[in-house]
Amino acid sequence: MKKILFFMLMLSVVRITAQNKQVLYDFAELPQTLLLNPAAETNYKFHFGVPLLSGISLDYGSSGAVLTDVFAKDNIDVNDKISTMLNRLTDRDFVKFNSQIEVFNGGFRVDDNTYISFGFYEEIDAISYVPKDVITLINEGNSSYLNKNFSASQLLYKLDVLGVIHAGVSKKINEQLTVGGRFKIYSSALNIESTNNTGTFTTVLGNNNIYKQYLSNININAKTSGLVVDDEYIEDPNAYLKNTFLGGNLGIGFDFGITYHINSQLEFSASILDLGFVNHTKNVKNTTAKGDFVFEGIEFEYDPNSSTNYWGQLDKNFTEQIPTDENEESYISWRPAKFNAALKYSFGERRSKYCYDNTYKDFYTDALGVQLYSVFRPLSPQVALTGFYQKSITNKIHTKFTYTIDDFSYANIGAGFSAQFSRVNFYGMVDNILEFDNLSSANSLSLQLGINVIFN
Repeated sequence: MKKILFFMLMLSVVRITAQNKQVLYDFAELPQTLLLNPAAETNYKFHFGVPLLSGISLDYGSSGAVLTDVFAKDNIDVNDKISTMLNRLTDRDFVKFNSQIEVFNGGFRVDDNTYISFGFYEEIDAISYVPKDVITLINEGNSSYLNKNFSASQLLYKLDVLGVIHAGVSKKINEQLTVGGRFKIYSSALNIESTNNTGTFTTVLGNNNIYKQYLSNININAKTSGLVVDDEYIEDPNAYLKNTFLGGNLGIGFDFGITYHINSQLEFSASILDLGFVNHTKNVKNTTAKGDFVFEGIEFEYDPNSSTNYWGQLDKNFTEQIPTDENEESYISWRPAKFNAALKYSFGERRSKYCYDNTYKDFYTDALGVQLYSVFRPLSPQVALTGFYQKSITNKIHTKFTYTIDDFSYANIGAGFSAQFSRVNFYGMVDNILEFDNLSSANSLSLQLGINVIFN
């Protein structure tokens, strides 16, 4: 039973989220940095990404448990390890996984001060916190927790599969200030979420039986769109893929950014991403349960001439007092807004690089800085603080190293590499390098890679 519970837990708390791309942010003038800050500076005429290969990112993180907590070869009974892990988890723990693929990406320069970028990417995004009370109740029962209120509010999860069409503009106001914005159209192929649940389960000593159970103020909801049509689950993956391009439930969003040169060596940048929502109106199926219920056991009466369906009566009483309702009402789902801010100091050898307007721009080979990242989630914002060092080996080869403190680790080291050969640009980033020798013990893993064609 504990093994089954463990695997159910792992499946229930897996989430896919928009991740912190701290290595990619403001790195090497890559076109993909415009998706993290629409005001990122560019010095090329136009670009396009290799379809399906220009931007691939994966991100996984677990704040409360890792695989070696259960599967490590340490001669400890697996049931004991599962119990230890479950006892350590809290209702603020979560697991995350993010995947994003650029289908196409491009951009062009309008004039010396204006750059337009556009594209389409597909993303899978979900979140689920650990329902600590539910796990404890299933795993240990209620007899040891008399008078304790087990909360239903810990049932908190969200899953999105969607496509994003976007177009943005980066405008250089003067030598110091660049501003940018991006407009997005979301096309959700699948949404599953449950938030703002309430209610408690409480066990006390009974009068007519040993225990008396109370389900109080129960109000649980589960919303879905794109999952069910005509009371049948959609099982064809192609149907979901098709709906990510203006075929599903639609919404809009905005990104805003700024880059400001305090002086020739000190730069501040910031962005707010995914200020938007999706209006779910197609293939919607919502389920709610609301009410109160008191149960003090079943009093069996022996009657050889009559058979009473006690369990049927109990089920009838339960459904009458906590009725379950299904509806197809439309609903709004908000995107997880994200915030970035960075301060960078450039130093080292001063070099020049060729720009789009047949001039040369000076830059420094080295830079140190700090970046703050936050994503707004249903329970609370999740914050990461990153220190970074950038090194330009040549005008075409750049590196970046990061040290990040976040919900998963206090020692997350990442590295990035960008190289351009003629007009072809290759880049790759990895996070949490110290855990690569034993991935099963890693709390988080992240990577980004892609190929662009850039015309200077």
